[in-house]
Amino acid sequence: MLALLKTIDLALDLYTWILIASAIYSWLYAFNVINSSNRFVSQIGLFLYNVTEPVLRPIRRIMPDLGGIDISPIILLLIIYFVRQLMWSTLAPILLS
Repeated sequence: MLALLKTIDLALDLYTWILIASAIYSWLYAFNVINSSNRFVSQIGLFLYNVTEPVLRPIRRIMPDLGGIDISPIILLLIIYFVRQLMWSTLAPILLS
């Protein structure tokens, strides 16, 4: 059971880093720091978009309009942090005892 919890924790940690990379990519794209016509760069952007958008879209629908500010990645990071803490502080002691 411990292996399953560690695997879930690792997956959540990896998704956290992908979410951070997606936010950084979107900033770099918005300020024209990266060359969007480069095929490799566009493939990275497409991958990050396809991996994060299905999870961020429902959060964006619930959130009120804040103008040009998108805080849905921050909300998702807080949810991931909550799930990880819940898993290790509540579920792990119950399942491992």
